[in-house]
Amino acid sequence: MDIEPDATRGFAGMTIAAFESRMADQMAKLIARYGGDPLVAPSLQEIPLEDNTEALDFAKDLMAGTVDLLILLTGVGTRTLVDVWKTRFTLEAIRQALTKTTLVCRGPKPIAALKELGLKPHITVPEPNTWRDILHTLDDWRPEGLTGLRLAIQEYGIANTNLAQGLTERDALVRSVTVYRWALPDDVEPLKRTLRSIMDGNVSVLLFTSAAQVDHVVKLLETTGELAGFRDALGKTMVASIGPITSQRLRHHQFPVDFEPSHAKMGVLVKEASEQAREILARKS
Repeated sequence: MDIEPDATRGFAGMTIAAFESRMADQMAKLIARYGGDPLVAPSLQEIPLEDNTEALDFAKDLMAGTVDLLILLTGVGTRTLVDVWKTRFTLEAIRQALTKTTLVCRGPKPIAALKELGLKPHITVPEPNTWRDILHTLDDWRPEGLTGLRLAIQEYGIANTNLAQGLTERDALVRSVTVYRWALPDDVEPLKRTLRSIMDGNVSVLLFTSAAQVDHVVKLLETTGELAGFRDALGKTMVASIGPITSQRLRHHQFPVDFEPSHAKMGVLVKEASEQAREILARKS
């Protein structure tokens, strides 16, 4: 006997689109858990920079004790950075070097990466983990200012120019260390099909969990000449953003932002979006 979904709870059978890559399976399970029909198409792939001389040159400075503070922005980037260093240095030497600099973690993922090395951050940045939150945290940590401090930022695909500028304005000596870059998936057909389904009006809710996803969706739509049509389709579709950075990117591309969760976590995004979807869609219809 088939059981009809409860139309008063969760997504209640709505088709929910998302653009996760590494966590695509987890996202699909979350959507299904809250009553949605998942349509998850990877929008990016992380490509480590081969022969990363920039990261290796930075490691030499770190070993020499000439880095006062290292800002770790992502867990994947932290692990990849250490993997690059391990091609030239022992893991113990890397651990010792990291203990001699102040480590700043933006959120739980780089904290987890450090824990794997047996290390803890000296400074943690609170939610929603934006570049402004990093600056405010450092201002509170060092009220006398950052003048002359030698700071490094572990970048994550694209340069965080706002953060670098804010640190430079505080008279810190800033360098960026690029670990990996983002590209569209090798096979973009699943993403194209998902975007077509959205434009055909078959998707009720879109879930964005990173600014890079937004940029890659736009990039693909520009190549197919469908960006304007996609914007039109969002007029009747709920667009949920995981947090301020992603929301800023959505608005930059003239996409609506209908919902942000109380915490910038994927599970919270899906749960709370499922609770708000019916009301938001009714308002937009």
